[in-house]
Amino acid sequence: QLAESGGGLVQAGGSLRLSCSAADYAFDDYAIAWFRQAPGKEREGVSCISRGDGIIYHADFVKGRFTTSADSAKETIYLQMNDLTPEDTGVYYCAAADITTPTTICTSFEAFDIWGQGTQVTVSS
Repeated sequence: QLAESGGGLVQAGGSLRLSCSAADYAFDDYAIAWFRQAPGKEREGVSCISRGDGIIYHADFVKGRFTTSADSAKETIYLQMNDLTPEDTGVYYCAAADITTPTTICTSFEAFDIWGQGTQVTVSS
């Protein structure tokens, strides 16, 4: 089970840190990705971390602003979001994929089939 937390309302230019509790998914065996979905838009991949493959990847639209990290002791993945804009508003989800599955591709956000419930991020202008 995955569980996101840390969402909320923030002004443009502000920061939030999202957490994804991933206790059931060993970081060496699973890639964990962050996705988001804005109202009326398709879900899009934000970042992906795959410890087993040595990958930390961020989509171009968040590079330089968002940082993804993992704390093995806490079994938690973090998404540090800085310099937020209203375009970052949406529901943020974390998802997991078994990296031993050939169809799992971290950098293109493919084959993520285990999902959390999401956490709302709202950025006001």
